Amino acid sequence: MTANWHKFCNYLFQSKEPDFQLDISRMEFTESYLEAMEPRMQEVARRIQDLEDGGIVNVDEHQMAGHYWLRAPELAPTPDLEQAIRGAQAQVKDFARQVHEGILRGPTGLPFTHILIIGIGGSHLGPHFISDALWEKEAPCALYFINNTDPEGVDRVMGLLSDKLEATLTVVISKSGATVETRNSLEEVRRCYAGKGLELSRQALCITKQGSKLDKMSRDEGWLASFPIWDWVGGRTSLFSPVGLLPLALQGIDVQGLLDGAAGCDVLTRRKETRQNPAALMALMWYAQTGGRGGQQMVVLPYKDRLELLGKHLQQLIMESLGKEKDLDGKIVHQGLTVFGNKGSTDQHSYVQQLLDGPGNFFVVFVEVLKDRKGPSPKIAEDSSSGDYLQAFLLGTQKAFSLRGRRSLTLTIPDITPANLGALIALFERTVSYYALLVNINAYHQPAVELGKKSADEVIKLKNQALSVLRGRKEPICSLEELVWDIESSAGTGKDSVERIILFKILQHLAANPYQDEWISLESGGGPLDELRIRYTKNETNETDISIGRFSEASH
Repeated sequence: MTANWHKFCNYLFQSKEPDFQLDISRMEFTESYLEAMEPRMQEVARRIQDLEDGGIVNVDEHQMAGHYWLRAPELAPTPDLEQAIRGAQAQVKDFARQVHEGILRGPTGLPFTHILIIGIGGSHLGPHFISDALWEKEAPCALYFINNTDPEGVDRVMGLLSDKLEATLTVVISKSGATVETRNSLEEVRRCYAGKGLELSRQALCITKQGSKLDKMSRDEGWLASFPIWDWVGGRTSLFSPVGLLPLALQGIDVQGLLDGAAGCDVLTRRKETRQNPAALMALMWYAQTGGRGGQQMVVLPYKDRLELLGKHLQQLIMESLGKEKDLDGKIVHQGLTVFGNKGSTDQHSYVQQLLDGPGNFFVVFVEVLKDRKGPSPKIAEDSSSGDYLQAFLLGTQKAFSLRGRRSLTLTIPDITPANLGALIALFERTVSYYALLVNINAYHQPAVELGKKSADEVIKLKNQALSVLRGRKEPICSLEELVWDIESSAGTGKDSVERIILFKILQHLAANPYQDEWISLESGGGPLDELRIRYTKNETNETDISIGRFSEASH
């Protein structure tokens, strides 16, 4: 136990501005490992400095990665970029002030007290995490999130806002301005406003690239405002741009504190010596566990309810950045670090059993918050408070992992504040930059995500081809093979170009979800699927346009 104490004292990183600790003593490494890696880390630090100086680091898309400038605009490589960042921050703060002071109101004169955020991925995860972590009952505005194209999910959120729509401001976030899920949710919400006799345009604003389809639509329809997001900011690192700052400022959160905490952490993580740089230390610990190869897992366990969504945000930040097929030299490497986690001590009753007794292909990141609550806590049992027990579960789980040879890191912050959360996010962002360069990959693109979007576009195309064929048939009933033949013939794609499994699933979905004037039923009589019969019915007296997308030509 003495050796463990010495290792803890020797390697504990402590900072007062911002205020946090990083304990790496429960990871497996030696002093010689740190010494051997130091020259390589110096080269990585130089390349990160090139990144901050405005170098083209996203070589595939020929883009800079400028998320570090968002919390230190003076470091932007040109005066124009610095002014753009400062201008956007001032615009965010002024808009939030006008909402809070009642200068900007809903069309019926009610002040905006509810904010609906429509976004997905990086346009949602970071802001939702911070919103939940810093929620206060006395906040001037309450935030609600729609983050998917699930109709029932939209219904649930709009059900909560149904009698509050006159006082609801909608914020639509899409960097490209053409994100399909966001487009779908926007049009669903537009109809909800219309159902209450309201116009979305009078209660909406957007955050998007200047000149995007969404930006143009908002200007054409006279929305309240359009805020910028830039090509050099990736979605997963956009929290400190208007994507995160505007919703959080509207909620009443101190966004300047958030920026200051991140900027303060950036100062620490620019230090050249690894032992004095918490991001460099953490990246080296990841590398020690993974050996620089994919296939390992990182379990995020924050022991605080307010940090429950931290794992989801880090999941995108880390997995989208590090999960790559090829390295920068074009070599097939299949890099990646699988991230999952929820919160302690909840997860001691779910997957900790496997972590202790199952495969050891993981390490744990514990996040400890020293302050239990505002004000003193009563003693519950054994001369201890609930907070005492929460810490005991953290330390006990940490010890159990060590006894089983499982590795862990621990981050400790004194309490939940905007500055501390800003520092926490900035620390992980910089660690990702370090680790990506250690394993020689591009952390700033996501080519595989586009593959899924392209495949989804093909499914929609096949659905529309099937409907077109069914609408044109003289007989209302056909077999699956007849439908396949007609689709292939009309499209001129040749035999077996239609994937029958996908077509069958499309038909199943259409049968379960009829349009207002079209119905599809599947009839098999309990027999084999290859005897499936498809019945198409249309109500000619109720013509309804089933295409509601206003920028439906969007491909991503």
